[in-house]
Amino acid sequence: MTFSRFDHVCMARAFRLARKGMYTTDPNPRVGCVIADSENMISSGYHRAAGGPHAEITALEQAGSAARGSTAYVTLEPCSHQGRTAPCTEALLAAGISRVVIAGSDPNPEVNGKGLSRLADAGVKVEHGLMLQEAESLNPGFLMRMRAGRPWVRIKTAISMDGKTALQSGESKWISSDAARLDVQRWRARSSAILTGIGTVLADNPSMNARIDEDVLQPIRVIADSRWRTPPDSRILRGEADVVVAGSRDVPVPSELETTGAKCLSLPAKDGCIELPALLTALSDREINEVQVEAGSGLAGALLKAQLVDEILIYQAPVLLGSGGAGPFEFGPLESMAERTHLKVLETSHMGSDLRIRLQPETRH
Repeated sequence: MTFSRFDHVCMARAFRLARKGMYTTDPNPRVGCVIADSENMISSGYHRAAGGPHAEITALEQAGSAARGSTAYVTLEPCSHQGRTAPCTEALLAAGISRVVIAGSDPNPEVNGKGLSRLADAGVKVEHGLMLQEAESLNPGFLMRMRAGRPWVRIKTAISMDGKTALQSGESKWISSDAARLDVQRWRARSSAILTGIGTVLADNPSMNARIDEDVLQPIRVIADSRWRTPPDSRILRGEADVVVAGSRDVPVPSELETTGAKCLSLPAKDGCIELPALLTALSDREINEVQVEAGSGLAGALLKAQLVDEILIYQAPVLLGSGGAGPFEFGPLESMAERTHLKVLETSHMGSDLRIRLQPETRH
């Protein structure tokens, strides 16, 4: 399918708009829309928050009667079902849109292909696949949840040049620069949940919230704590976002933890550790799209070994921490080099004095 230069300009504009909802749309996907006639953009919109108007509705309201006979560029297939809001396909038809160009299809079973079919059956010219790669990268969590029944899992770690995350004593503040730590806050803000382990909670007593000067829907804090050892006065249990403590169903939940307001999630466990696929399924059931893991080497290594990691963010600082410190992933030892984990480098960039490396395991599902 051939698209014009103007088609690309309009869709690129729709993606820029969609990214304005990066921190606020959960559990919905980030979506942008541009309405244009010939070589002129008429109106635009983006989805701001679940329950609010979808991108198409905002753009149509701005366009008014000028929408009739025009083209709608949408970053994701318009919905065709009654959810929190009315179907966007019906609004597009009522406005007299004659052509719809979408970047990617919506794998939600209630939408998948149905929105396109509804429009096409009503005589609208439907074209899709324009900037498809951008559509996949904009909503990796939503797409993963709809396709595989689990969230997108991103591990974040900060290391020295000699691959350590802390000194032998356990001290780790601060390996990375101010610029790198600010960047981490933005990745937190786009996440639906922050997952950590009980070891990190006991050692660092973190808050695990997103601290940026923008509107943000705070991510749910999730603690992998098989024996329910989370102290009731932990910082992570405070704040505006919900907290989930995931522990073994074979161990009683302490009453003092239940009274904190945290959701105590009892899951199957093996060898003293909760089963990670079960945890991710439970988070998907809570409409969690993206999970950012900020944990010790044990939990990070277990996720990697189970092939449940989709992305790794490494912030490498130009420092050396010497012998005895921990590394970012604990698994193995491996029997041979054939067992090593291969990673694909997606992107490298500088964050202050640090190097940020974004990687993807080549063996991921």
